[in-house]
Amino acid sequence: MDSRPIGVFDSGVGGLTVARAIIDQLPDESVLYIGDSANTPYGPKPIARVRELALGIMDRLVQSDVKMLVIACNSASAAVLHDARERYQVGHGIPVVEVIQPAVRRAVAATRNGRIGVIGTEATIGSGAYDDAFAAAPHLELTTAACPAFVELVEKGITAGPQVQEVAERYLAPVRERGVDTLVLGCTHYPLLAGAISYTMGQSVTLVSSADETARDVYRRLAVGEAFAPPGGRPSRRFLTTGDPASFGELARRFLGPEVGSVHSTREISRSDLSCSDSGSHRQPDSVPSTQEMKR
Repeated sequence: MDSRPIGVFDSGVGGLTVARAIIDQLPDESVLYIGDSANTPYGPKPIARVRELALGIMDRLVQSDVKMLVIACNSASAAVLHDARERYQVGHGIPVVEVIQPAVRRAVAATRNGRIGVIGTEATIGSGAYDDAFAAAPHLELTTAACPAFVELVEKGITAGPQVQEVAERYLAPVRERGVDTLVLGCTHYPLLAGAISYTMGQSVTLVSSADETARDVYRRLAVGEAFAPPGGRPSRRFLTTGDPASFGELARRFLGPEVGSVHSTREISRSDLSCSDSGSHRQPDSVPSTQEMKR
């Protein structure tokens, strides 16, 4: 058993869709979430900059004594997954879970006509990460499209209405014309626009979000590492942002619910204070748990 928190991060509020799925599927687990709102969106940034930002956030989560890292951001997954697994999983025995492969698995299982669409940020689509992930299924026809304004709309709290519908129609028309029957929402912000996206694509198109599948991956990794939190405990859910806590908290409570209590700025809290208060054991900020310590 291991009562330390699961560390989850995203460029902003989009990763809350993944946090929600983890909390729903693993209600005994503590979660420490960091939204890098000061640097959102990641999509237009160079891959090297996204990598730098993502590793900085993950370093902070590791120093906060998390037992697992969840990259709840497609742009970051595309930019940093290999480095993250070398740095934390291979180097320190801390499992790293991302959001691209889970979405691909679900899409392959869902498609009926073999035509799959993927929408994402400029960074995600430009990286070719989804093209590479689908390469194992060469019989499928893949159509990709970058939808950069979607993230900006969500971060402003705009998830429905004429503005959203106009943007959705402009972005999705080329994908719809290719006759896809399955559409991967290749950004964790996009499920928050599912109504507009589904309306634009039509009822016959299945939308695939990586959130639930990613939570299942988290479950599997905890099972393999015998690292579940003890049942019946008092799990802690903490939410931090590199941006403005008030605006982040307002959006977080809207999208995730009342479980989001107070939101703090990462600038106001020392790294040693970040770990969940009832997570069982605490280490000095500069220490990293070993592989053996994952099994308790």
